[in-house]
Amino acid sequence: MCQYQPDVETAVSAMLIVSDNEVLKPSNTGRLIADVVKGTYVYQWNRTEPSAEMLQVLNDPRYQPVIVFPEDYVDEKSRMVQQLEMRNGDKQFLFIFIDGSWREARKIFRRSEYLQSLPVLSIEPDKVSEYLMRKSDNEQHLSTAEVASLVLAQAGEVKAGETLQLWFEAFRESYMLSKTRYKSDLSLPCKHRYIEFIDSEIPVER
Repeated sequence: MCQYQPDVETAVSAMLIVSDNEVLKPSNTGRLIADVVKGTYVYQWNRTEPSAEMLQVLNDPRYQPVIVFPEDYVDEKSRMVQQLEMRNGDKQFLFIFIDGSWREARKIFRRSEYLQSLPVLSIEPDKVSEYLMRKSDNEQHLSTAEVASLVLAQAGEVKAGETLQLWFEAFRESYMLSKTRYKSDLSLPCKHRYIEFIDSEIPVER
């Protein structure tokens, strides 16, 4: 898949805050965001000693940081962003994704002081997660890459959102070939659909 690395220009940036357990998991999908959004920062979470560089990025006047997290876990509803606008002054959206299991993500969200004053965007999925590698107890919980594809589309980055979704599907398909308990399609339809999309730059009907 490496030769088909996405090459998309976006007017938004992203930040991944990754749990200790997530860093080396081969099933991790957060890395796919960095494949698509060139301006992506990645930091490993540390409750007591957060990365100084990460804090500088969060306070960079060029950015408007927005945490992407389910509303159910947000106590102060005034922090919720109902709708993203295409322009936010001279600033660029910096979408923050917490990358880990849902249990880890909730802990990171609640225990990170530097996140507590930032606005929160909640995504309401209209489909069940296609993430077969690992399942959440809540079938409406999407993988990090799936959530990011929806956020990009909502921010007006439609091509990037579609690219990320198809790149995720191709990644999932390739990963599942290593799992003998699943019956995989060796013709790799997701891979070919992704290649067709990046070659044509026309959204593929799915």
